[in-house]
Amino acid sequence: MAIGRAARRIAREPAVIESFGPTRAGAALDLLELTELAWHDCYGEVTPPDSVIEDILVVASGDLGELVSAARKAVEDFRDLHLNSEAIRSGLRRRPRTHL
Repeated sequence: MAIGRAARRIAREPAVIESFGPTRAGAALDLLELTELAWHDCYGEVTPPDSVIEDILVVASGDLGELVSAARKAVEDFRDLHLNSEAIRSGLRRRPRTHL
């Protein structure tokens, strides 16, 4: 069954609020929606896989500027994004600033 963009936004909201805080979650969700549009243009799929969205959020670490960079990296080469997220998860790379 197909899930619409609005439903995906609602489903992602808790993780985005946790990462960016309630005041910046709307902007982060907007950017993830733009990422979906770019993903569709590049890959012909409606949305990136959940694992790519998770990698974007890990790499962004609550910083909207880092979110922009991570989203672009996801569309350009999601494998590089995944390597970056794994380095953060394993402690080999520091996380950027987090929300206040």
